[in-house]
Amino acid sequence: MCLLATTMAGARVWGQDDELQGEPPATLQPADIQAMMDDNAAPAPPPAAEPSGIDMLSLIASGGRFMIPIGLMSVLVLTLAVERMLSLRREKILPADLVGELREIAEPIDAFDPTDAYEACLQNPSPTASVIGSMLMRTGQPLGEIERTANETIQREADRCAAPIRWLNLAAAATPLMGLLGTVWGMIVAFHESTSLSADRSRSEQLSEGIYTALVTTLAGLAVAIPAAIFAQYLENRVVKLFHRIQELAFELAPGLARFAGHRRMDSTGALLPIDGAHANLEPISPPPPPPGKSSSGYRQEPRTGESPAAAGRAAKAN
Repeated sequence: MCLLATTMAGARVWGQDDELQGEPPATLQPADIQAMMDDNAAPAPPPAAEPSGIDMLSLIASGGRFMIPIGLMSVLVLTLAVERMLSLRREKILPADLVGELREIAEPIDAFDPTDAYEACLQNPSPTASVIGSMLMRTGQPLGEIERTANETIQREADRCAAPIRWLNLAAAATPLMGLLGTVWGMIVAFHESTSLSADRSRSEQLSEGIYTALVTTLAGLAVAIPAAIFAQYLENRVVKLFHRIQELAFELAPGLARFAGHRRMDSTGALLPIDGAHANLEPISPPPPPPGKSSSGYRQEPRTGESPAAAGRAAKAN
């Protein structure tokens, strides 16, 4: 019985294998392959953290007390640059109305009228009017003296206009040194703090943070010094250019005053007066009378033969 049961079970299994072998094998689709590869793939790494941006306000605040003088210098540079840009406009230094009127008066140059030119300078106050006015006040003197006066006045007015620009040069030179001082101090502090570190901080982390903070003052100093140097150079060139044109105008008008040399002069009101009449109201100084007993030549007169001393004295007083 046991042998019969075993034989029948084997026949049943053999029949099932024949049925399985008779079925066609299953085919894999590309989507199934991709799904299997995705299941076996390693998990993707987490996205890297992006570096945070630099906040300018916090960066400036981290500069410490050394940022205060640099901030004051930045205000000074901005104020002087705006003020000089407005003051050194062509209309302020070399008014077109004054230049046109002076050239009309000097056309032709032999008919140049110093009185009209002086009135034009009074109506258009400017450095150009100061230079031409100083020339006109030298009317009656040689041409070389008039040109020397014009050059001296031009130099004086140019120095007055360029005086505030020197502060821009000072800011351009001193502000980087202020920033460097703050950086050196910050690095000293960073290295000093690195000598006493806690267990949870590394030396490199401490130094990198200290150096990062220390370099802020150098950045701020350069950010102020570079515009200051640019503005200073531009404004200095503008002063030179404007006063060079004033000098050309002065030398253009100077020959019109040559015909008055030695003949007429100008007073403080702009009126022309003859030079010979300048001393007309002065009384001539008479020489003192000779002392008694001396002639006008200074020698004592001896009494003539037969003439009494009293008569000789009267004769000396009469002389």
